[in-house]
Amino acid sequence: MYQSKKSVLVFGVGPLQKSIINRAKLMGLYTIGIDPAANATCKDDVNAFEVVSGLDFEGTMAVAKNYKIDAVVTAATDKPLVMMARVAKELHLPFYSVETAQWSTDKFQMKERFELGGVPHARGRLVSKVEDAEGLAFPVIVKPRDNSGSRGVKLSRDREELQISIEEALENSKLDTVLVEEFIEGPEYSIESLHHDGKSEVIQFTEKKTTEFPYNVELGHIQPANISDENKQKIREIVAKIGKALNFVNCPSHTELKINDRGIFVIETSPRLGGDYITSTLTPLSTGVNLEDELLKMALGECVCPKPEFIQFSGVHFFNFKEGVVIKQVPESTFVKLWPHVVDFAFNLKEGERAHKITSSLNRYGHLTLTAGNRESIDDAFDKYEKVIIERCLNAN
Repeated sequence: MYQSKKSVLVFGVGPLQKSIINRAKLMGLYTIGIDPAANATCKDDVNAFEVVSGLDFEGTMAVAKNYKIDAVVTAATDKPLVMMARVAKELHLPFYSVETAQWSTDKFQMKERFELGGVPHARGRLVSKVEDAEGLAFPVIVKPRDNSGSRGVKLSRDREELQISIEEALENSKLDTVLVEEFIEGPEYSIESLHHDGKSEVIQFTEKKTTEFPYNVELGHIQPANISDENKQKIREIVAKIGKALNFVNCPSHTELKINDRGIFVIETSPRLGGDYITSTLTPLSTGVNLEDELLKMALGECVCPKPEFIQFSGVHFFNFKEGVVIKQVPESTFVKLWPHVVDFAFNLKEGERAHKITSSLNRYGHLTLTAGNRESIDDAFDKYEKVIIERCLNAN
């Protein structure tokens, strides 16, 4: 097993970081976690924990120098990327540039880079009020430039809805403008890739399931996605263009796109690992490649040589009850995990609680993770088990 006494600074010590913290410790690394919250969920999982504001560069540098860090990492979040790039630059650590981090955390700047790099994408413009969107064809998607997890992202079918959506997006942003972009029809996918040694390498294709509009929250993922070999090759070429356009180096990327009769359109990308258990659970199960391990190696300046292969289908579904229904009883987790194909199960609502409307990834309330040898088996298992779980939740007997 890989062993090292080197230290890694983990940005964020919430649930999204738990898996990569554990992987780092398995690799023999000393983990230092920083988080603005003194009661961060995973503060006891790291070897050392420090409370530092996400905007405090001097404080972050003090921690980095005190522990003589050898690498900086995060997982499944965009918020600390600019700070990480600044720290890496100051300490000469393997990482992408501050400019790349800035382009990647501002959805409008990202589109400008797509335009320069010939990356097919959804067209958009910046607005602060509904009058700024004159001439755009409805429906449109409104989103904050500087947020993730579907927070503040909403479909608008007319001028009245657009006004409401702009206000909601601004509430979820620190900027004074939001992005309004054309609505692209078609199924949505995410592409999990690595950018290293001057090349961009797709590791897995992920198929998405989302809520109905006006919100567009992810409710499920299946790997590998049902995409033709021809489109997979086109996507590989697009990911390579993305890597060049945004100067992705020494990093993974999580790219969201749609496919329809007109072609392939990139919605957005980020030089980080995918969330929703895509990276931590699904990709290792379906390909044998642990992208968290690969990220840690890149962050340490070590050789990366992933060898993805098809092993099995893997997937996760997030529960979505009709708004307002009362949860009568919650299935016992240990019992569900004994069912065939089940990898993980969690349910966050309690008996007597009412199910709320899911508007972002932050207010989902449970998930079921499965594996199977073929697509039909995993689809059938999800359908069967979700019906049983929902029935149990809504009926006391």
